[in-house]
Amino acid sequence: MATPVDIALPATGPALVAHAAGDLRIDEVPLAEPAPDQAVVEVLYGGICGSDLHYWLHGAAGESILKAPLVLGHEISGTVVRQAADGSGPVVGTAVAVHPATPSPGAARYPADRPNLSPGCTYLGSAARYPHTDGAFSRYVTLPVRMLRPLPDGMDLRTAALIEPASVAWHAVSRAGDVRGKTALVIGSGPIGALAVAVLKRAGAAHITAVDLHPKPLEIATEVGADQVINAADTDVIAAVEADVVIESSGNHHGLASAIRGAVRGGTVVMVGLLPTGMQPVPISLAITRELDLKGSFRFNDEIDSVIAALADGSLHISPVITHEFPLADALHAFGVAKDSTTSGKVLLSFGEAGQQVH
Repeated sequence: MATPVDIALPATGPALVAHAAGDLRIDEVPLAEPAPDQAVVEVLYGGICGSDLHYWLHGAAGESILKAPLVLGHEISGTVVRQAADGSGPVVGTAVAVHPATPSPGAARYPADRPNLSPGCTYLGSAARYPHTDGAFSRYVTLPVRMLRPLPDGMDLRTAALIEPASVAWHAVSRAGDVRGKTALVIGSGPIGALAVAVLKRAGAAHITAVDLHPKPLEIATEVGADQVINAADTDVIAAVEADVVIESSGNHHGLASAIRGAVRGGTVVMVGLLPTGMQPVPISLAITRELDLKGSFRFNDEIDSVIAALADGSLHISPVITHEFPLADALHAFGVAKDSTTSGKVLLSFGEAGQQVH
């Protein structure tokens, strides 16, 4: 059994905390004392997710409502600085990505082989339950070793901050089945849509069309593998694509309508963009008469391991999705940039001493 290395760690550290709608602060928070099966990770990079933006802008992400201050963040890469006391998990100095989910059963039934659907599942940086589950936008964070995924030597930790959202995209593409030789359409080319383009490219899709309202996301989609781009306002052009597989990642009913119209008869539409709660006006009659397969896609399971392997062997090209990087001290500005999808893709926070601005 490995012996943990005892190194000095601060009792507190800076963390990005959402207190309420419009109230985002950098607070000093205590470093949780690790349980025997927990390690301490020094966070180097964290990606700003749509849910982080919602907690900042609205004090809620969907039906997950802030009832207390919440440390944000679940898309991170870093380095182990204290190994778990029981000797399990990565040793000190290991670069890691993080799988932020803790599956847990609840009152509702779910397939045992799909833990992402477990009703009691918690997620780092989520207000879905109370007490809330704090996230990892902090200099140091204590995490169970089961969440940690060691990264190969030499992997760029900046790009590694995309591993969690790339796993969401990988799961969505896998829900469509074998895409080799098929035509694909991605509606919404924000970070998840662009990552879906990259995953489709790696998976052997014959032709990939990306759709968005703005030039910047379409530029990024082209860089990661899109063969064609269409402005979302050109609904007739989208409908003429007749894609075998459609990934809907816009998260609004207009995008879902375009996804249904852009799918070939008998095609598959995977819905990964989370629409608002409640009824949505979409042309379901077309899905019926065309016998479309409409499939939901929620988070991911073990796809994170496939993403890491694909990054390691160079077959997955996702670095262009990152457009900006800011130090934690400039977090409020970073969130403002991330909110503007016309100019940004994935915006990163850097947590090291030498955080830098990249535009």
